[in-house]
Amino acid sequence: MKRLSPEGRTVAMLLGVVVTMGALAWAAVPFYNWFCSVTGFGGTTQVSDSASDEVLDEVVRVRFDANTDDNLEWTFRPMQTRMDLKIGENGLAFYEAINNSDVPITGTASYNVAPEVAGYYFIKVECFCFTEQTLQPGERVEMPVSFFVDPDLVTDRDADFVRDITLSYTFHKTEPRQAALDTGTADTIN
Repeated sequence: MKRLSPEGRTVAMLLGVVVTMGALAWAAVPFYNWFCSVTGFGGTTQVSDSASDEVLDEVVRVRFDANTDDNLEWTFRPMQTRMDLKIGENGLAFYEAINNSDVPITGTASYNVAPEVAGYYFIKVECFCFTEQTLQPGERVEMPVSFFVDPDLVTDRDADFVRDITLSYTFHKTEPRQAALDTGTADTIN
């Protein structure tokens, strides 16, 4: 077996560094999304299959916020500005979306809560944000979100002060999932 020259070893090491950095860059987004969903980092909320079975006698105020991406021709707003709930009590809030264009538009909602530390304790049971939404021209829909604030919030010394939480959504224009599958661009859709 022939040994590499010093220049060849340098090229091989540099190629190895480039391949390693490419692999790490490719894995960064899925790893970050996983990390945020597990820890609540960045205000990422949690998901549950069922409502809370424990309700405390302490109240938390949830405020609702709505935004749209600049290229989405929708009106999107919360149908209530705030809700006072007991910690652990299941809440049901509604958002309204209207397609102001003359063509069908599909959108996907991104979301977070503030303060960020509350993300780990803000639990969604059902949400319009779990799937893409397609609105026909002029269509108006009311979209529900079912949620609760986990009672463990009061025992976390980093979050026990939280009694005001803002749930914020931003709708982004996306290509409909089926159209993406038909055209082979499904990998580019969230």
